[in-house]
Amino acid sequence: MGAGLTVLVVAVVVVAVASLWRRRTDGRVRVAPAGSDAVSAEELGGALGPRATLVQFSSSTCATCPPTAALLSAMAHARPGVVHVDVDAEQRMDLVRRLRVLRTPTVLVLGPDGQVRGRTVGAPRRAELEDLLLALGAGG
Repeated sequence: MGAGLTVLVVAVVVVAVASLWRRRTDGRVRVAPAGSDAVSAEELGGALGPRATLVQFSSSTCATCPPTAALLSAMAHARPGVVHVDVDAEQRMDLVRRLRVLRTPTVLVLGPDGQVRGRTVGAPRRAELEDLLLALGAGG
């Protein structure tokens, strides 16, 4: 097998593995360990929810950000004490860097104290978000 063909085969395998990994992990809610980052109401430009706050980092080029915003708004509207905040990642690079937001949408689930309790990268999975909100006492 020639060197060019070997490189092509390796590249295809790497792309396939990366694609499968991304598909498997996209939108998964990862529960944050105790002592994780915290975000204040002042940093978000508004009050935190008394039960939970859904913080979405969006960008103008993000295709999945508008449907994610609609989902989070609906979830917050259906649950007393839950607030949805949309943060323009391009305008808030300070938060993006501090909270290690690598792509949009990234959703942080904050407890009433502003502690990060969960995080998703990519379009979130509704059922997993609902489970985390339930665990925070902010179920539907």
